[in-house]
Amino acid sequence: MGKLYDISLIGTGNLAWHLGPALENSGHSILEVYGRDPKKTRAMQQRLYNATVQKDLDFSQSDAGLFILAVSDDAIEEVTNALILPDNAVLVHTSGSQPIEKLGFAATENTGVFYPVQTFTKEKKVDFEDIPILIEAYNHHVRDILMDVAKSICKHAYDIFADDRMAIHLAAVFACNFTNHMFYISDTLLKKHHFDLGILRPLIAETLNKSLNLGPEDSQTGPARRGDLETLDRHISYLKDENFREVYRILSQQILDHYHE
Repeated sequence: MGKLYDISLIGTGNLAWHLGPALENSGHSILEVYGRDPKKTRAMQQRLYNATVQKDLDFSQSDAGLFILAVSDDAIEEVTNALILPDNAVLVHTSGSQPIEKLGFAATENTGVFYPVQTFTKEKKVDFEDIPILIEAYNHHVRDILMDVAKSICKHAYDIFADDRMAIHLAAVFACNFTNHMFYISDTLLKKHHFDLGILRPLIAETLNKSLNLGPEDSQTGPARRGDLETLDRHISYLKDENFREVYRILSQQILDHYHE
């Protein structure tokens, strides 16, 4: 087992909800939890072994060495500016898209990014062991600490640059968020005919498996991939929702352009 750390969690959202127990299960100690909502903060504390509720952002008397800022992207700067930290503290945020410079006004020079590449909901249990964690740091001291912590809870930790993190986060938006919106469109079409997304479960699973195993370019199928313009026209005529039609047109045209230059 590697070095263990005393940690404080700032934030009580979906990531903090899962990250706190994962850190404790790996031997680290969560000393304090801070959140704006007292009810959520208390619930978070009760998931942990010996953490206390921190009522404000003055951590100057804390024994923690690592402070993990797991708040929404638009709150990072505001919370950072209000934080009072002990000497030599390490402060990191957990955003995939926000630059490390968001911590520029922190009361410490030891700043970094600790970004788990996963989507989190409180109701769905996750296994951190299989979640890649991206590490970014201003100095080697912070990098070593973050790599120690990351490797204690996951199998794949990466020391990266800011541009790499942005590319991975953007790729994740396409692969996760946009794909989920496609599921929403599919579900909406199906419900109008008294079906739900479950009817597509085997198709979705096979598509995902093929894409991961064969690669998305070789796995592409469908009317646009075949250049079946007649079917494309019928689909567009069938769609009554203009927004859905526009999505269909854009994606089909991109597939046509890629495979039928």
